[in-house]
Amino acid sequence: MTRIIMSGCSGRMGRVITELVKGVEDAEIVCGLDIIDDGTLGYPVFKSVDEINVEADVIIDFSSPKVFESLLAYSVEKQLPLVLCTTGLSEEQLASMNEASGKVAILKSANMSLGINTMMEMLKTAVSVFCPAGFDVEIVEQHHHNKLDAPSGTAIALADAINEAAGGEFEYIYDRSDRRQMRDKKELGISAVRAGSIPGTHDVIFAGQDEVIEFRHIAYSRSIFGNGAISAAKFLAGKPAGMYTMADVIKAAL
Repeated sequence: MTRIIMSGCSGRMGRVITELVKGVEDAEIVCGLDIIDDGTLGYPVFKSVDEINVEADVIIDFSSPKVFESLLAYSVEKQLPLVLCTTGLSEEQLASMNEASGKVAILKSANMSLGINTMMEMLKTAVSVFCPAGFDVEIVEQHHHNKLDAPSGTAIALADAINEAAGGEFEYIYDRSDRRQMRDKKELGISAVRAGSIPGTHDVIFAGQDEVIEFRHIAYSRSIFGNGAISAAKFLAGKPAGMYTMADVIKAAL
């Protein structure tokens, strides 16, 4: 049984994961960490890591950069592996995370979806075939009109996976409205759409002469991120210190 501390338990993803874990036989949430507790979660909720008095195997964090330092210190002190899903961390916080990974197991991903992370692995193969053949690469992401950031963090993560596989040869182009020139072969275009209630959609396009190959991922609910986080927690529990990714989770499942 994997015993989980859910950091950010009263937030939207915390509640999604709480419901999902109820259907997982070999995992349970033993406590939550949040400043809000409405008494509906079914487990004790602590407002600070100093108050936690239960035994656990791993932490899932879907909270805020504001609690990052205390949570990371607690993870190292208690030797509890940390599945880090919080976004918006500063460069200094990321440096602290990398340093802490020498002392405890940490898994961080820009997107916890098993589908997106499998897609990233598939893109590496696609890059090795299509880019040497002169194919252009474009990423188009679509989200509902309430999403504030553009492009999405997932779009950037997809671009980074492509660029890493291509040896870092691409320049990211976010807006061509001020360019009146032919597309350079070393461009990787990233476009964003915000409209209506469009579910999170990411398309990666490889366009060559007379043929186009597209990879598409659509996220219809937050459950896909919750399931990915639970899989990551079960994978990370008991692992030695180091930095892990969702690619490691996927490989372990094969």
